[in-house]
Amino acid sequence: MDTSGVVAIVAAGGRGSRMEVLTDRRAKPALPFGGNYQLIDFPLSNLHHSRIDEVWLCVQYQADSLLEQIAGGRPWDLDRTRGGLRIVLPEESREEETEDGFATGNADLLYRIRDRIVERAPEAVVVMSADHVYEFDLRDALAKHRDTGSECTVVTTTCSREEASEHATVHARRDGTVTGFRYKPDRPTTRVIAAEIFVYDPEVLVEGLETLFATTAHRADDDGDTGLGDFGDHLIPWFVARGKTMAHALPGYWIDAGRPETYLQAHRDLIDGTVDLFRPDWPILTHQPQRNASRIDAGATVADSMLSSGAQVSGTVRRSVLGPGVVVERGATVTDSIIFADSVIRSGAHVAWSILDERVRVGSGAIVGGRPRTRPVPTDRITLVGMDSLITARSRVPLGARIAPGRRHS
Repeated sequence: MDTSGVVAIVAAGGRGSRMEVLTDRRAKPALPFGGNYQLIDFPLSNLHHSRIDEVWLCVQYQADSLLEQIAGGRPWDLDRTRGGLRIVLPEESREEETEDGFATGNADLLYRIRDRIVERAPEAVVVMSADHVYEFDLRDALAKHRDTGSECTVVTTTCSREEASEHATVHARRDGTVTGFRYKPDRPTTRVIAAEIFVYDPEVLVEGLETLFATTAHRADDDGDTGLGDFGDHLIPWFVARGKTMAHALPGYWIDAGRPETYLQAHRDLIDGTVDLFRPDWPILTHQPQRNASRIDAGATVADSMLSSGAQVSGTVRRSVLGPGVVVERGATVTDSIIFADSVIRSGAHVAWSILDERVRVGSGAIVGGRPRTRPVPTDRITLVGMDSLITARSRVPLGARIAPGRRHS
C-alpha cells in the first residue's frame, strides 16, 4: 500500500527513570538489547520494513547517546534528501502560544509540535514509543485505519493481568470499535493493552490537542507544561469518547522492555528463542562498530547464552547475554545476567541475576547479585551496576543492590 503520505513520530525523549542507574548517562532507547542492538533499532526497523520513510525522532534527555547510535538514519535508509529522518529537539521560542522546553509526556510532545504536523499535512500520523521489543508491519494498522474511517487506531497486544496494570487497557466491540480505555488501572478487567503504537487522523489530532489544552493548561504544575501529559491521561480518552477509535491487534511477540524485570525477561525470551532478531525477511537493523569474532577458550563453558562480537570467555556463562568486547576470565561465572559492552569479569568472580552496564570491572573473587527465590524476578531483586563502575576484588554486591555509574564498590 502507498505510505508516501504517512509521517511516523518516534517518541524517544524520556529519561527512563524506571531503568534507574542504567539510564543515568543515556537515553532509554539507547539501551543495548541482545548484545549487538539497541532498543531504538526496533521501531526504526519496523518502520523501514513497513516502507515508511519519513520519520520524526523526538529526543531530549541525553540526546547525544541516542544520536550516536542512529548514525543519521543510515542503517534504515533514512539518510535521504527528501523525507528520511528528522530530529526533533526541545525548542525555545518568543511566541507566546508556543510551549518551550522538555515535553512531559507523549500527548504533551504532540501539542508542542502540532504546527509542524499542520505544515506537513500528512494523510496519517503514526506515533510510537521507542523502548518496546516486537516485529510489526505497520501497513496492516494503516489499512485498518483507512478502511474503517477511524480517527484514531490503537494497536493492541495482550499480557498478564498483573502486567496490564503497568499499561493502558483497551475494551473493544467485535467490529474493533474501542469502547473503554483505562490508563494504568489498579485492577485491570482485561488482558488487552495498548502497545503504544497509534495511527491518527492529523486534523482530528490537532483539534483534540488544542481542545484539551484549553482545559488542561491551568492545571499544570510547572511553567511551560501543557498539562496534557501522556497519551492515556487525556488524549486517547478524548478520541474514544467520539466513537471513532478502532483497535488493531498486533500479532506475535511484544514486550515493554522499559523496566529491569521486563528488560531481563525480554533477554531470557531471546535466549529461549521466543524472540527472533535474525529473520531473513524482517531483520532488526542496527549501527554497530566492527569487532573481531567472539572467542571461547578451551575449558570454558557456555550454555543457553548469546555472545556478541569481540566477547572472550574463559570461564562459565549460563543463560546470559554478553555484549561486545565482554571478557569472562577463567574461573569466573556469569549466570542469568546481561553484561553490556567492554565489561570484564575477573577470575573467580561470580555474577548472577544482574545487569552490568558498559565498562564495569568486577574484581577477582567478587560476588555480584545472587539467586532470587521468586519467579518472575521482580525489579527490586535484580542487581544493577552503572557504567564505568569498579567492584573491587573479593567484595560483595547484594542481590537487588544499585551501584551508580563511576562508583567504586568495596
